[in-house]
Amino acid sequence: MKKIRPSFEVVEPSFGSSFYYSKYIENANNKAHLWHYHPEIEMVFVNGGSGKRQIGSHVSYYTDGDLILIGSNLPHCGFTDTNTGNKTEVVVQMKPDFLGAEFLTLKETRGIANLFEKAKYGIAFGKDTMKLVGPTLEKMHNAWPLEKLLALLGVLRELEQASDYKLLNAQNFSLEMQVQDNDRINMVFNYVKDHFLEEISLEHIAEMASMTVPSFCRYFKKITKKTFTKFVNEYRIVHASKLLAEKPMSIANICFESGFNNFSHFNKIFKEFTGKSASQYRQELKAVIK
Repeated sequence: MKKIRPSFEVVEPSFGSSFYYSKYIENANNKAHLWHYHPEIEMVFVNGGSGKRQIGSHVSYYTDGDLILIGSNLPHCGFTDTNTGNKTEVVVQMKPDFLGAEFLTLKETRGIANLFEKAKYGIAFGKDTMKLVGPTLEKMHNAWPLEKLLALLGVLRELEQASDYKLLNAQNFSLEMQVQDNDRINMVFNYVKDHFLEEISLEHIAEMASMTVPSFCRYFKKITKKTFTKFVNEYRIVHASKLLAEKPMSIANICFESGFNNFSHFNKIFKEFTGKSASQYRQELKAVIK
């Protein structure tokens, strides 16, 4: 049986810096298409465009750009591809103690320490914060190392004061995960990512994880705070949301192109997940997505 290995990403700081920084034009960042994890905290700013947001057990669809902060060892996928339509993408990766073990214990940096704590669940920031820090993140590309560091501290300061944000995963999602959990969960996530259009049986996925079906169900619920069936359905609904926004397909066709084989079941799950019908969702997105 084919085993899908998780990807552990080795992150090296940029030359002359204590953290990694990279700016990509359009969809040039194609190295993180698989679920992967690393001990570094990751900040991602996508300038414009729309696409999937896949962090931990959370999957959703973003429009008109994105600004994300991802905690240590929280598995995630890349945020851009050939269909995203973004102008640029900035990725910053830093060890939690990249400025020294004592830095986050200072009175002046308690807010940043709290920000890093919340990042364990994944944080998505709103449009106001994106507009505030996005230009700074992009200008860091041509800055000298010290200027780049000062700019990053300024961005972190703005993020820890921001009020337009949401945590993406249930509490304790990442806190309960050990290295072996990351490996197993990443294997499961990668499989769902590659096979969500097909029927995915609990027996098959449990066998891949070398567990019985009841043990796997308990394990997955403990780690992700949701059932495996709900996770797969959410993944399919997010794909359907993407098709609704980007493709002139009928809703019935989108249902079957997203891995569902029952139209009424699709409508029910879609409304549970988004709070609105598929037709209403498409109508509201027309004002945002071209």
